[in-house]
Amino acid sequence: MKAERSYPRFTVTPKAEASILRGHPWIYDAEILTVEGTPENGNLVDILSKKGRYLGTGFLSEQSKIRVRLISRNANDRFDEAFWERKLRWAWEYRKTVMDPEDLDCCRIIFGEADAFPGLTVDKFHDLLSVQVLSVGMERIKAHLLPTLVRILREDGQTIRGVYERNDVALRDKEGLPQYKAWFPLPGEAQPDSAVTEITENGIRYWVDVENGQKTGFFLDQKYNRRAVARLAKGKTVLDCFTHTGSFALNAAMGGAAHVTAVDVSESAVEMARANAERNGLSDVVECVAANVFDLLPSLEKEPPRYDFIILDPPAFTKSRKTVAGAMTGYKEINYRAMRLLPRGGYLATCSCSHFATEEKFIAMLHSAAKDAGVQLRQIEARQQSCDHPILWGVDETNYLKFYLFQVV
Repeated sequence: MKAERSYPRFTVTPKAEASILRGHPWIYDAEILTVEGTPENGNLVDILSKKGRYLGTGFLSEQSKIRVRLISRNANDRFDEAFWERKLRWAWEYRKTVMDPEDLDCCRIIFGEADAFPGLTVDKFHDLLSVQVLSVGMERIKAHLLPTLVRILREDGQTIRGVYERNDVALRDKEGLPQYKAWFPLPGEAQPDSAVTEITENGIRYWVDVENGQKTGFFLDQKYNRRAVARLAKGKTVLDCFTHTGSFALNAAMGGAAHVTAVDVSESAVEMARANAERNGLSDVVECVAANVFDLLPSLEKEPPRYDFIILDPPAFTKSRKTVAGAMTGYKEINYRAMRLLPRGGYLATCSCSHFATEEKFIAMLHSAAKDAGVQLRQIEARQQSCDHPILWGVDETNYLKFYLFQVV
């Protein structure tokens, strides 16, 4: 039996219809042809084709170019509290299914559109949840969603002492939402006294500051890629570029590397990496250095060869289509330099976390860098983000991390 519909109805272009049928949940402002009813910002609307076919239901965002974000394509869905609890349970059960129990200590529970919660990110860092709300629709229902998620996790034996909102993100401006950082008030509970917690990932302990750390506090998407690096690192002399808080460096050290040099341009990041090395008893193996990688790699070419394993995990060099060409030049520079530094038989881990630097462009860049460096690459593995950041086919934005392991031959 069809659920009764009382939502305003938006008729969209054939282009938008085709995109929705391919699985993409976004409708842009220019794709809306007609509006029936009285829509309200942040509330639900139905999407129809020009022929009147029901295509889905989603949240309206009047200030964004992404005017509607779909949450369902099922005409029988009722969007009540039971609906949202079912979806939250589904997201958590997915993580429990695809990840080992020990990996649930720190993982992404909600990955926006990939979990059909458009504009919502929820990361679990041991006993804290770090949340970003980037759409007005999710903002309107978070007062129900977040306490429900905490209840689900606690019922499953997880200790959750607080939820912290990392809404200090420029994308909120496009939704007409204020930027801020604050504890989310769980009903009947006192505010936690600290936003710092300790996580364990791949057997390595880290302090995570969900209030002041990058993004939601810690980058979880490379969890299994770090493990892959550890498997190759035994006995190697490793250079970890763009180390941030030292995660790749520490995994290499735990994997038995003879020595690891961890490099980042940020003094505070280097200090955190050094503290993490000490915390895990790896200070004798891991050396932390503050330097600009773009300056360091050319200078190392003038010295005797030192490294037989180089890791390149740079920040996103591009966050828009307009800057892709410059970003690919940057990626090529560091990969070319690393390939020249490595001996025959050496190993290279290289990646990009930018959705706009597509796999096709990244592979072409690697071919060009290898040609100019005069080396051949033997591919060991091609990897992506960890499975708690699922890739939803038809939604290219969810497929962003490219990670390759090579041997230089």
